Amino acid sequence: MRGEWPALHYDDWAETCTALHLWCQIAGKYRLAHTPWVNHSWHATLYVTPRGLTTGPVHEAGGCVTLSFDFVDHRLVAEADGGARADFALEPMSVAEFLSRMRAAVEGVGGTFVIHGAPNELPDAVPFAEDTAPRPYDADAVARYHGALLRIVPVFEAFRTGFLGKVSPVHLFWGSFDLAVTRFSGRPAPPHPGGIPNLPDAVSREAYSHEVSSAGFWPGGGGSDAAFYAYAYPAPEGFDASRVEPAAARWDEGLGEFLLPYEAVQSAEDPAATLMAFLRSTYDAAADLGGWDRAALDCRIGVPGVPRPVPAE
Repeated sequence: MRGEWPALHYDDWAETCTALHLWCQIAGKYRLAHTPWVNHSWHATLYVTPRGLTTGPVHEAGGCVTLSFDFVDHRLVAEADGGARADFALEPMSVAEFLSRMRAAVEGVGGTFVIHGAPNELPDAVPFAEDTAPRPYDADAVARYHGALLRIVPVFEAFRTGFLGKVSPVHLFWGSFDLAVTRFSGRPAPPHPGGIPNLPDAVSREAYSHEVSSAGFWPGGGGSDAAFYAYAYPAPEGFDASRVEPAAARWDEGLGEFLLPYEAVQSAEDPAATLMAFLRSTYDAAADLGGWDRAALDCRIGVPGVPRPVPAE
């Protein structure tokens, strides 16, 4: 990627980050309401674009609709087949006001705005329509966040290519507000215990129906700064004691995950290589200790324009 990785400290934009998280939940819930269920909730996520985040095409009764957060011009844009377009400024406003503007934008392009009206995966969730407290919008901080995503996604995408088994897209889960990529061993997992705040247990159990090694990026919150994470479900014995790279990575007992501060990557001589080392070493630990069939599942990282070599019989 061009340029240095931007600095991103949660405390510098905590209130804006919270607002953006809730606004993304509203957009994501629109996609969720109109999209048939795909394994592990992959049908509900958002995707990083050159200008921000998008739902991608949502095919609903009113036609094909896309909702996009434009972090360059700082607008929410609704577009529909036939050329209909509506947008409004991303600026300081309450969650209730954003909800109202989003409804008007979707209906303005002929869409049907029906969503579940309260946040997921957050404690003490206030229904969107009742969340009338003023919220700030720091455009510079949002631009830095977007800049970080644009540098992280290519590394996640490259890592994704080194696996022949089932692997998720690189996508953003608006419930927990994390960018993620997940590999699957192909074997069923024990039932997930559930208990995630404001998330039906049936959703978490379906999400973790099969063994995974997952990694991602979280912008911070709850006293924690922006960080990369990696975990396995179920975590094999000894996973927490594994030696992973780089040296700044550590095991967090409370979260049950390896964490690598974003700052350690951002300030590294080669941020992409530092992040890739974390992704590879945490997957190695999960797959080796979990007894994954690595000979059948692993392959080399993909190269543009070069087909993956397949050994002769």
